Amino acid sequence: MNNNSVKKICTTIAALLLIFWLVTGAAHAAEKKIPSLYLGYVFTTHHTPLMVAAIKGEALKESGAYLAPMVPRQKYKIMSADGTPLAVLNFIVSKSGSETSTLFAMNRLDIGLASSTAFMSGIDRGTKMKILCPLHVDGMSMVFPANSKIKGYEAVSAAIKNSKTPFKLGYHSPTSAPRVVFEGALHKAGYKITGNPNDVDADILMVDLKSTSNLIPALLSNQVDCWVGPAPHPAVAEYKHVGHIGLDSRDLPPEGQWTDFPCCVMGAGEQIIAENPEVVQAMTDLLTLASKWSNTNKAEAAKISADWLGVPQKAVEKSAIIYTTNPTENWIKGEGVFLDMLNSMNKFKGKMKGAEIAEASAILYDFSFVKKSLAR
Repeated sequence: MNNNSVKKICTTIAALLLIFWLVTGAAHAAEKKIPSLYLGYVFTTHHTPLMVAAIKGEALKESGAYLAPMVPRQKYKIMSADGTPLAVLNFIVSKSGSETSTLFAMNRLDIGLASSTAFMSGIDRGTKMKILCPLHVDGMSMVFPANSKIKGYEAVSAAIKNSKTPFKLGYHSPTSAPRVVFEGALHKAGYKITGNPNDVDADILMVDLKSTSNLIPALLSNQVDCWVGPAPHPAVAEYKHVGHIGLDSRDLPPEGQWTDFPCCVMGAGEQIIAENPEVVQAMTDLLTLASKWSNTNKAEAAKISADWLGVPQKAVEKSAIIYTTNPTENWIKGEGVFLDMLNSMNKFKGKMKGAEIAEASAILYDFSFVKKSLAR
């Protein structure tokens, strides 16, 4: 082989190596350019669709998107159905919806799953975020000590009236849906409610237990007479024989008003909605299908969330939660009730103060993404 031939071969190899380097380098560069975002959720079966989406992965790609694990339960790539990475999602566990709202205000969350009341309160304070879609309806209960015989609203009412001191009702977060629903209903029923332990003339003393992890200990230590909380905690308390469900939210007065009532939603910061709408659309599409899947495959969905949360599967299976991302007319009416209740309890100081749902909707919601998801 002469020198010219060797030179040609070397030149060809060098060219091929250069092309390979440019292609792979471009691919890595493109991959590096995808945004790294933060997604917050709470340890509750109210957020089961997110857990289902993470565990089922590519099996849900018919939604148009799926989650590919990087670090299980902590970091995922959200992919388009054709396998194109859209963003890295870092999962952040919040103690409550109130903490989720605070993280949004601190620009430490891009997407979040929390109670709609938490989003309402955050938006009222000026946090730039929107509610994108519901996640479920129902799934809230009032829990008494295990040996309690209290069952139904009339029995709860009698227990409050017969208490010689203000009846101590615990909750896990100031802006949680269980707290707002039960306190609001009892407020409407005419009970004097306070958060001040020195107000001995009140009928009910609301006690902030700070986290769902403190619900059962507060009951066992007699810190509270009962507490209100989201699934699966009431069912877990019963399963472990440390608590008794005395009242479900759907059985509050007036009859029928609280059935299929709103609770948790998915929301996002206004910046990510403006800058990364394809990611927001992908997440909405994915959770829409994951919600439908969870309703259809209840036993498997219960196992997924039970394993994820570290609670008994049998307790999760008792849940009456219905998962949905559809903001129906009835759901909007329920949101209006939330808004009215929070205003009647003087919880708003800013944008939501005195507002009614019709005028507040443009400030609170962006349903453009879920409308596309539901139309698929």
